[in-house]
Amino acid sequence: MNSEKVLLVIDMQTDFVTGTLANMEAQAITEGIAGRIRECKEDGKKVLFTRDTHSDDYLDTQEGRMLPVVHCVKGRPGHELIDCLQPLASEEDILDKPAFGSMQLPEWIERKCGGVPEEIEVIGVCTDICVISNALILKAAFPETVVKVDSRLCAGVTPESHETALNAMKACQIIVE
Repeated sequence: MNSEKVLLVIDMQTDFVTGTLANMEAQAITEGIAGRIRECKEDGKKVLFTRDTHSDDYLDTQEGRMLPVVHCVKGRPGHELIDCLQPLASEEDILDKPAFGSMQLPEWIERKCGGVPEEIEVIGVCTDICVISNALILKAAFPETVVKVDSRLCAGVTPESHETALNAMKACQIIVE
C-alpha cells in the first residue's frame, strides 16, 4: 500500500452544475470544492478528477433510454469541468468515464499514485449516482484503503437522495464526514 492520500473530484462538469442537469445543490458547493482542491494541492495531496463522458448517440444507449437528457457529450461545453475548476486541473489528471461508475477507476488511480493509496477522499456530483457508484467501486477494489466522502462537498439530485446515498455508503464502510 502506498502512503499517498488522494482527493477525487467526481464529475464537476458544466452540465451537472449550470447546464442541462443543473441543480441548486451542485451550484452551492462549487466554491467549497475549489477551496478543498487548493488546500489539498498546497498540502501535496494528489488531486484527480473524473468526467462523465458520452457521445452523440447517448439517447441510443441504455443510460440514455433510462435518463433521456443529453448531457456531458465529449467536445461540447457541458462536458468540460466548471470554469472555476479548469485552472486547477490538468488533462492528465482527468479520467473520462463512459458511465456513472467506472471499473477503470481503481487501476487508473493506482497508476497515477504508483500503488494503492492509503486514503481516497471523494467529493463532487451527484452523490446518489456517480459519487456513490465510484466510492463503492473504490472500496471494493481497495478494501484496506480508507475511502471517505465529504458530505458538505457533494450534491445529489435532491437533498433526500443525497442523504439516502450517504447512508448507503456508511453501511458499506465508507467514512462519511
